[in-house]
Amino acid sequence: MAGFEESWRPDADALREPGFRHVLFLCVANSARSQMAEGIARDLAPVGVRVSSAGSEPAMVRPQAVAALAEIGIDISGQYSKGVDNVARPVDAVVTLCAEEVCPAWLGDAHRVHWSLPDPAAAVGSPQEQLNAFREVRDELRRRLAVLFGR
Repeated sequence: MAGFEESWRPDADALREPGFRHVLFLCVANSARSQMAEGIARDLAPVGVRVSSAGSEPAMVRPQAVAALAEIGIDISGQYSKGVDNVARPVDAVVTLCAEEVCPAWLGDAHRVHWSLPDPAAAVGSPQEQLNAFREVRDELRRRLAVLFGR
């Protein structure tokens, strides 16, 4: 997974525009990528920026996502999977995070960007190899969100 492409940078720059007060991260199950993005973004976002996540087929937050963020001092143990209909409006910016699957659509009025990241919940192998997949996605999300929030 190392060597992510850099095509996301213009989107991160566009999301820094003033006026974006609510950023929503979307994927299918709202169990891994979008949950980690929500936790990292809450940690990095300036005061006054609301951060949410949701999925088109919400499941449960993966324990590996909780563990991977705990390793960097971010507690998402209280987060839960939500459906798109449970997101408070208005939403100013939507970041979809799907790669292998069809991303949910956001029908509301919002700036949309797509950051294709592999689903770590689909990783196979030993428990350690599976956790490593979550760590790789966590580190990439943290890198991108640090650019987005100027950290």
